[in-house]
Amino acid sequence: MWDRFLRACCFQSVDRTPVWFMRQAGRYMSEYRAIRARRTLIEICKAPELATQVTLQPVQALGVDAAILFADILLPLEPMRASFEFRADDGPLIHSPIGDRAGVDALRIPDPEADLGYVLETVRLVRRELEGKTPLVGFAGAPFTMASYLIEGGKSTSFLRTKRFMHREPAIWASLLEKLVEVVRRYLRAQIGAGAQAVQIFDSWAGALTVYDYAEFVAPYMKVLFDDLKTTGVPVIHFSADNGHLLELQRDTGGSVIGVGWQTPIDVAATRLGKSVAIQGNLDPVALLAPRPILARRVEQILEAVARPTGYVFNLGHGILPETDPAAVAFVVDRVHSWRTE
Repeated sequence: MWDRFLRACCFQSVDRTPVWFMRQAGRYMSEYRAIRARRTLIEICKAPELATQVTLQPVQALGVDAAILFADILLPLEPMRASFEFRADDGPLIHSPIGDRAGVDALRIPDPEADLGYVLETVRLVRRELEGKTPLVGFAGAPFTMASYLIEGGKSTSFLRTKRFMHREPAIWASLLEKLVEVVRRYLRAQIGAGAQAVQIFDSWAGALTVYDYAEFVAPYMKVLFDDLKTTGVPVIHFSADNGHLLELQRDTGGSVIGVGWQTPIDVAATRLGKSVAIQGNLDPVALLAPRPILARRVEQILEAVARPTGYVFNLGHGILPETDPAAVAFVVDRVHSWRTE
């Protein structure tokens, strides 16, 4: 059943539990490393034929139930006039972090077709290759996560600058989030128009917020975004890392599927979220490095606990780690697919 992933997202019957993995195309695969040795990440993203090849690698090698577009959540920053680079060992570096109203006003809202056309071309090429075989998931970074990069100037563990900005400059924060909502909205609609059959919004760092700050400074903007995307008719996955304290808020904010981190037992999350949304997750990525008996037990514990014949997509609580053996990933796919759905 080629569309079991889409069916599970919509609470339709499935022949077996669907499975795919965040960062399923990446550094743990020798095929990807061979390409990466010759090209930078950005160069691959901007070459649709190469990005298509990388997108398809895990589908062909692992038999996962969904392909996720090979891209990066920061790609819209360049046409927004927020230049950045990827440093070898320390992630992205934003050249001119935002700290005031002038910085927010200087950001432009890109035209996805004109400014990010290479991403849309990759979507079209992947759909052509996968038509009738495997559905394609597009994605974008969420407004809060994008804002955190713009303000922090890169990765952060404390998000001190971002939180301080929210609290001290609420009006400027609102302008920034409104602008980013429009950027993400247009970008994801363009991906859907090009052929993406589902989209995932990566609010990767929202788990760093308290429930109060999320409710005040993030949820209202996310609701605008989700309400708009709901009209497209495609499943929208709402993902955050370490989001156990935010589950109900995120459900109420929007998304047809809620991602669940590994820190929260999946049965607890399912009870708290109810049957109004599908769920996705929640294997610890480090479990893929464990001996096979332990890995098998962790997979089976999740499948047993979730106790849903549909409305569930097996995935990790975050992305595959570079140290992962591809054989372990294939092992999980086989284990999930052999699990009963009734």
